[in-house]
Amino acid sequence: MRKPLIIRDRIITDSDIEFVRSLVEKHIDKSRFFLSKLLAEEWQWYQHNGLLKDRACRDILSILERHGFIKLPPLQKRQRFKKRNSNSLQKSLELYELPIEGELKQFLPLSFKMVCQTTLEQQWNQLISHHHYLGYKNIVGSYLKYLVYTPDGRIVAALGWGSAVWKLKPRDKAIGWTPIQRKENLHKIANNHRFLILPWVKIQNLASHILSQNIQMINDHWYQRYGYRLSLLETFVECGRFKGTCYRAANWIYVGLTKGFRKQGNSFQYHGNQKEVYLYPLSRNFRKELGVNSDFLPSLQHNYYLSLCETEKPKRGRDMIIQHQDWNRQLPPLIDLQEEDIKILSDEFERFHRLFDKAFNRVEQTILSRHYLQGLMSPLERKSMEPIALSLMDTHRVSALQKFMSYGKWGTETLANLHQQEAAETLADPQGVISVDGSDFPKKGKESVGVARQYCGSLGKVDNCQAGVFLAYASPKGYVLLDRRLFLPEIWFSKEYEERRQKCKIPAETQFKTKNQLALEMIQGLQNSALFPAKWITCDESFGRDSKFLDSLPKELFYFAEVPNNTHVWTKHPRTGIPAYSGRGRKPKRMKCSTKSIPVSTLSKNSQLSWQQVTLAEGAKGPIMAEVTRTRVTESRNGLPGKEVWLFIRRSIDKNEIKYFLSNANLETPIDEMCHVCTMRWPIEQCFKEGKNELGMDHYEHRQWEAWHRHMIFVFLAQLFLLRIRLKFKKNSGIDFISNNYIDESYFAN
Repeated sequence: MRKPLIIRDRIITDSDIEFVRSLVEKHIDKSRFFLSKLLAEEWQWYQHNGLLKDRACRDILSILERHGFIKLPPLQKRQRFKKRNSNSLQKSLELYELPIEGELKQFLPLSFKMVCQTTLEQQWNQLISHHHYLGYKNIVGSYLKYLVYTPDGRIVAALGWGSAVWKLKPRDKAIGWTPIQRKENLHKIANNHRFLILPWVKIQNLASHILSQNIQMINDHWYQRYGYRLSLLETFVECGRFKGTCYRAANWIYVGLTKGFRKQGNSFQYHGNQKEVYLYPLSRNFRKELGVNSDFLPSLQHNYYLSLCETEKPKRGRDMIIQHQDWNRQLPPLIDLQEEDIKILSDEFERFHRLFDKAFNRVEQTILSRHYLQGLMSPLERKSMEPIALSLMDTHRVSALQKFMSYGKWGTETLANLHQQEAAETLADPQGVISVDGSDFPKKGKESVGVARQYCGSLGKVDNCQAGVFLAYASPKGYVLLDRRLFLPEIWFSKEYEERRQKCKIPAETQFKTKNQLALEMIQGLQNSALFPAKWITCDESFGRDSKFLDSLPKELFYFAEVPNNTHVWTKHPRTGIPAYSGRGRKPKRMKCSTKSIPVSTLSKNSQLSWQQVTLAEGAKGPIMAEVTRTRVTESRNGLPGKEVWLFIRRSIDKNEIKYFLSNANLETPIDEMCHVCTMRWPIEQCFKEGKNELGMDHYEHRQWEAWHRHMIFVFLAQLFLLRIRLKFKKNSGIDFISNNYIDESYFAN
């Protein structure tokens, strides 16, 4: 038996579905409006004002069709209004657009016209549509519309009242009712749907006077139209736009703030704009009229909510980490920030964080993501979960932050894609260079995902650690990490590790892949996105020694790969063939070369090579000089000749350190361009250094697969934000960004 559906507070059983299906099939030639009316009559489903709940029935029909239970007739096109009516209405409105200024007493008494279902209702709609910041929307359910006139017949304001909001925590708390009481009595509350003082009207105290006058008549008009009286009025005031002065002056009572949600169908959608909530009781016994025993509840008075106003009233600016006393002013580095610049950072951070709202499904997730990102940029000694929560939130939020990173249902890859889009907007440049490299994270325990005894680059030895593969992009505008993969050692796919894989929540479809295979996946994904134009890709010798990896790189990219000094090459392409049979033993079948290949280290001693001294980059202590040369060579692939490539050699001035690189660049590539690309592996090394020293890249304590990847994305976001701040506050925007950020000489000394 199917679980009953709950739609618009009505339980829809299997028998209800069968009844609706037969009703629709019997009247399939009718409109959806007709079907909803007929269904409401069959169910005897009426509103409190005696009208049929046909709108609710239309929602039920649409949802049942969405679930595949019924097939409704096609939607019918609405008849458009004739242009002549619209034009004549526009001309009549222009007659009123003359300034109305002066003291209130000059325009008294004001007259109110209820325009519902009259010829003036279209004029009300037009005024709201043109002049109210929220525009015009149909008021669902019960409603009243008013136009306000001066004694000489000129319109000065328009008001609209509609059905109350279904769930509103500040209001419900002030009333003190239960969900059942709310369901039975919500119709006795009206919402101030729209309130507009026309822009050409400049009369002091007009708004509060109109509210006071309108409140005195609304109950009678509501009774005349719907047959029952109201007990309470409610309204919202958008904090960033208005102060609610006219409502306070008209004796409305502030009761709290909304959470920033609006009803969307049968669910709630977050829009982020918090609003102040005001109530106006229409009688002293409004709680009893709403079904609540008020003997044990405080009276709804201004003095009772005075403290609430002081504590809950919204701040005009959020207390961001960059306003926090623990904001790390060493971040971003290399920027001379003044005190007034620090204040600007708060707004910059808010705008930046809002760019990634689509990745989160709930407002709580958005808030937690903000704090986590802030924590990574704080001066905390340890930027793991608990210190971040204790520094920026309450103690009970530690577990919330842990669940957010480990189990939270939000879009990890959505966040990663949004990060790449924003990074492309900041960095994308035809001179961009892609880099791939690995970074390792020492770990003491054995429960973290992917941890094993393997070579750890940060320790320089085999030890217990996790290994990650990362992709970076650098251009004249800056550099940033773009993608990441956690390397799982082959032992993690054995049967003895099955329970550990489940604890770490590793996806069941995950298969063993080498670091080079993971790097190729990221590179191909980046190329498919077409977000980052590039001509070159660089890598260190752990990738450069793998000829299959180099051959698998996108053909449109030139690689510049570091190789070990024992890599064998030929300076001249050798002749190959099967050696002649000597007449003794087995006949030779294996191909051999006429000459032996030589290691690249011997070529650096070749006197025929032409060396030149160049300035590779600007270091913190001055220019970084080196001697470079290049020559065409043929690769050695399992003792046989491979492709013809460039061998680029760089040696320090004191000749204590020599590096070798292979590149598939064409013959026309100038050596100056290759010298520049030689320095472009520095940015990814710098990303690791900044990430680990400043942004807690290796401070995480996550054990699960998803949490590791999420942490790295937040580190990437922190780097991107700091880059944007660098660019914003950079004094000389004409200086090349890469050269303006001094390269650490230790990069060339390794």
